Amino acid sequence: MSVAEFNVALFAIGGLIVSLSLVAGLVHEKVYVLSEPMAAVGLGVVIGPLGLGVFELSTFGDPFPIVEQFARLTVGLAVMGAALRLPPGYIREHVPAMAAILLPGMVAMWLVSSALASLFLAVSLPVAALIGAIVTPTDPVLAGTIVTGGTAERFIPEPIRDVLTAESGANDGLAYPLVFAPILFVEHAPGRALREWLVGTVLWEVGSAVVIGAAVGAAAGWIERESRKRAFLERASVLTVTVALTFAVLGGAKLVGSEGILAAFVAGLLFNRFVDAGDRADEQQVQETVLRLFTFPVFVLFGTVLPVEAWVALGPAGVGLVAGVLCCRRLPMVVVFRRFVPSIEGRGADLFAAWFGPVGIAALYYATVAHRTVGDGTIWPAATLVIAGSVLVHGLTATPLTRIYGRSLGRDRGNERSDGGRPDLGGE
Repeated sequence: MSVAEFNVALFAIGGLIVSLSLVAGLVHEKVYVLSEPMAAVGLGVVIGPLGLGVFELSTFGDPFPIVEQFARLTVGLAVMGAALRLPPGYIREHVPAMAAILLPGMVAMWLVSSALASLFLAVSLPVAALIGAIVTPTDPVLAGTIVTGGTAERFIPEPIRDVLTAESGANDGLAYPLVFAPILFVEHAPGRALREWLVGTVLWEVGSAVVIGAAVGAAAGWIERESRKRAFLERASVLTVTVALTFAVLGGAKLVGSEGILAAFVAGLLFNRFVDAGDRADEQQVQETVLRLFTFPVFVLFGTVLPVEAWVALGPAGVGLVAGVLCCRRLPMVVVFRRFVPSIEGRGADLFAAWFGPVGIAALYYATVAHRTVGDGTIWPAATLVIAGSVLVHGLTATPLTRIYGRSLGRDRGNERSDGGRPDLGGE
């Protein structure tokens, strides 16, 4: 491992975070051509092999496990943050709407994305289905930059912010069985693949994730609330609880063969329900601050491993895949929003919610898993090209479309809901 390269990364990432943090309001309100994820990816390109070549992730070992684990931690923090942002009991109070979004809506996004992969790429049906599954989930990291912060609270109605937050938190874990279905069909005969998917993936890995997350989250929230009543808590300890809970659930679930990302989201929901409201506001602020410290590095790492030569080899098919996924993947969700999600109402609400379903770090995590398990040479370049396209397109459109949509509703006024003094940590 090169100490010099490590110091280059520290200097570059730390400098970027400081610079963007000091002018965050200007970036979010006035600079329409640059988002923070775009800046981080750009920095990775500049310092990585495609640019100055002063930082190469391969110096530290195989890049794929490093990116995979960093992405897993970032997504885990993001889904916990999404759970904490939701009003307590939100999922329980919106079961029909969330069921529609996460079941037929998510399956429809998978089928559309898979069909696009099959149309544009010369791959087998299972590989096309795998690529489609990788880019299906709404990324909680990029979605968080759209639905949080002063601009979002000023222009986006609370019901839309909440439903996008809930969707992005839940479907990252629920994408797991979609990703592993084609992986198993690549590795095994159909009969065995189906049995392993139903029993091993759905019943055990997903089912146990819900149980583990619910039990741990409820227990942690209840203990903290009771400790608060008995004055057992210290402020510094309270502010570290949800971050530590995220890491504990991610690691513990993985040790028992469960799905850690879904477990982290469920743990956050149950913790949110039981914990004291004042502590929740403080912990949400710390959670999003820590997430910010992970978000910049993982996008920088992404910028250093972009397979540009493989993208070029895809040719026009790659461009068609990106355009198709970004424009068509969530079209079925418009129907879902219109018919089954009563909180998405008003002029253009369904189109706004359907457009802002970015592909990001969650897809990066699943792409590294697929690359490690299947090894097909098309999966990594196709998935990363879609991710890069989403970072660029959603980054460019987030603030302008948010402001246009809000003004069409006459929302060019102050914030709709007080957030307990939480600072603007990244809304575009």
